[in-house]
Amino acid sequence: MATVIEIAGLPMERIVISPSPLAELCTALHALAQPGHHPGLHGWTTATAASLKQDLADRLHEADFLWGPTFSDISMPFAALPYSEGRPGATLAADLDLLDRLDDERYVNAALEISCSSQYSLGGPSPLVDATSRELALERATARGPRQLAFARRLLADPPGVRAWIRRLLEDCDEAFFADLWQRLGGQLAADARHKAEVLRHKGLRAALAEVSPALTLEDDPALGTPARIHIDKLSSGRTTAVDPAVGAGLTLVPSAYGWPHLRVLHAPGWRPVIHYPLAAPELPGPASLEILRLRMEALAHPIRMRICRSVGRAEFTTGELATEYGITAPEVSRHVAVLKKAGLITTERRGRYVLHRLDLTTVARLGSDFLEGVLR
Repeated sequence: MATVIEIAGLPMERIVISPSPLAELCTALHALAQPGHHPGLHGWTTATAASLKQDLADRLHEADFLWGPTFSDISMPFAALPYSEGRPGATLAADLDLLDRLDDERYVNAALEISCSSQYSLGGPSPLVDATSRELALERATARGPRQLAFARRLLADPPGVRAWIRRLLEDCDEAFFADLWQRLGGQLAADARHKAEVLRHKGLRAALAEVSPALTLEDDPALGTPARIHIDKLSSGRTTAVDPAVGAGLTLVPSAYGWPHLRVLHAPGWRPVIHYPLAAPELPGPASLEILRLRMEALAHPIRMRICRSVGRAEFTTGELATEYGITAPEVSRHVAVLKKAGLITTERRGRYVLHRLDLTTVARLGSDFLEGVLR
């Protein structure tokens, strides 16, 4: 499984490497909403959450549909605007101006899409104009609770009003904490982008991708010996092109200081592909017993259980949703979930008529260090 970006014929000068204030703000909001995804940011998330005024905290809670379990592509509007040539804004205000230029259909479609869904690469009409898309969007929101459902209904009923509300919310976040954060991080991200651009210029795309992430590899056309595609090693399948004439040829790489462990790939149809990569990974503590480690690694040895972990690691999923996502029966899903629960990797919670499964992120985050501790003990 992998995400693939076709690049045959892409001029290297059409590759943009640049930080994005809006993408980093949404990454920071994701860390605040899902601190378990980012154990290395525990100090920052705790202090920042404690410092937020109640009104702002409540509004962030109301809107975390956009950056909580998964990421919305509205954090990178430059990718949908051909005239931007794939370049993020130099400031948060400039990025928000680009966001304002998305039409309502594209905005709503991006805001309500779950980017790790198998339907993501297929595209399709906006929920604003298509009844089936609207029903699916509301069903996903319903499964995640009344707050997400209320937000989705508001957005579908009044896109301009909710868009203005979201912009004001992001501007208030800038005033509350992000302006100071960006002052500290912006230079670091710009320096990384300049370094990667120099590597690209002097050593080529293969070397630049190797510095971005070991999960990225460049594959050549066997007949021509020229770069044909970028292969991103992820537990999801997707395919897009960096030479779509409708959006303009190009690829954008965006560094993130707060993104680890996420390597995001925007590969929605009709959008310029974007790779949003973390700068570094913090160290993770904590050994477990060898018996517990063996149980957990055996539980993960099955490919379906690995894919289930990917889904429930990014968002809560019902048994029925997982069955639909992977083309198996609900009883089969239940058996796989039982194995993962026995190993302590998954928790479940009943919410009304839904039973939602979620990955225990703290436990999974320790697996690598636990394995190293086990084999060196």
